[in-house]
Amino acid sequence: MGFILFAMRPAAFATLQAPARPQLILSSLQRFFPLVWISIAVILITGLIIMLQVGFAHAPIGWHVMFGVGLIMMAVFAHIFFAPYRRAKLAAAAQDWPAVGQSLEKMHPFVVLNFTLGWIAIAAVLFWR
Repeated sequence: MGFILFAMRPAAFATLQAPARPQLILSSLQRFFPLVWISIAVILITGLIIMLQVGFAHAPIGWHVMFGVGLIMMAVFAHIFFAPYRRAKLAAAAQDWPAVGQSLEKMHPFVVLNFTLGWIAIAAVLFWR
């Protein structure tokens, strides 16, 4: 998320015009999102295994906060994937680049939210060791 927010997106806006800009961003997301799905599965499975080994009742509060924030992040990503990203792909299939750009812009606040939640989850674990 950091790369997309702070490197690729600003570079695309600084150097590319429509339709190249939404094409680049959408193409990048089409490669990135399968990795996100794999990461979600790995993080969820390993997190549950650790919590079950320790026992939910005995896990530090920071772990519970991280787990809860992680579930929220997964829900936010699911919204990104199944709503604005899906609309962007449909618009790209119709070569409606302004609509692709609008859908990608609707994703941006949710990506910022998830990036922030990730740092909150990390801070929770560090704070409640």
